[in-house]
Amino acid sequence: MAASTRAVVVGGAGFIGSSVVERLASGGAEVLVVDDLSRGRLENLKGPGAAAELAEIDIRDADALHRAVTAFRPEVVFHLAAQIDVRASMADPGEDAWRNVVGSVNVFSAAHAAGARRVVNTSTGGAIYGPDAPVPTPETAPTEPLSAYGLSKRTVETYADWFRRAKGLDVVTLRYGNVYGERQDPKGDAGVIAIFCDAVLEGRRPTVFGDGSQTRDFVYVGDVAAANLAAAAAEGPLRPVYNVGTGREVSIRELLAAVARAAGADPALAEPVLAPARAGEVPRSCLDVREARRDLGLPEPTPLEEGLRHTLDWMRSL
Repeated sequence: MAASTRAVVVGGAGFIGSSVVERLASGGAEVLVVDDLSRGRLENLKGPGAAAELAEIDIRDADALHRAVTAFRPEVVFHLAAQIDVRASMADPGEDAWRNVVGSVNVFSAAHAAGARRVVNTSTGGAIYGPDAPVPTPETAPTEPLSAYGLSKRTVETYADWFRRAKGLDVVTLRYGNVYGERQDPKGDAGVIAIFCDAVLEGRRPTVFGDGSQTRDFVYVGDVAAANLAAAAAEGPLRPVYNVGTGREVSIRELLAAVARAAGADPALAEPVLAPARAGEVPRSCLDVREARRDLGLPEPTPLEEGLRHTLDWMRSL
């Protein structure tokens, strides 16, 4: 992106958002981070990200968000703030909808009021498609989420469609696979790779919910950050929705074995402790990413083994 770009990154102190901030700031962009720091961390904004301005705002506070975004006058808004815990969404769908749906409507409204050229919205490729979707799953597959989290993200996409039609706001949504990498907190609302890496480094056998045959599309955080910038910078009209992943289906048992190998750990740690399967999770998930590679010019994704080495190196440095 051009060095003169003014960008707002909502959720910019979080795991994925801080990687987007780092890339923007490294390129000379002026960046405003909007984050309530409930899950985001100030330490994620070190290095190039330290140059970003921070507005500590909960996106459910529409007035405060409107004032901050319109005063900054961004060219592009990246929306990466969300409640991401599937279990929490199933236990309290109202809270999930309040954070994800109402908060997202406020982000879209603020971006429109500020005259932003484009909003790059975050959605889920792992939880929005139904259990009967083809694998790999294209963007055209029906969205039949099993979890309240997936439902809230589908609802946000519907609002994005409305903002395009009613307000002329250019919203491009990226549906991610299972994102992993540096800055993902293994003790918080973490993905399975962070949890596995943490357990293996501590010499513990990780817990797997179900029998471990369920599959996911694990995509490295650096690739997701690059996809965000590519979607923001692309000229001309884009499709409303793109999958961002690897197109590679990996079972949870295969993943655990790969983590143990990358860590140089005792092979016995690759044998998980099994627990009952959790409600709201699909048995198979893998994304068809050909549209994003073609329209956004994305390169080949980072191989899982390489991404695991980066993740383990970061966790050992903590």
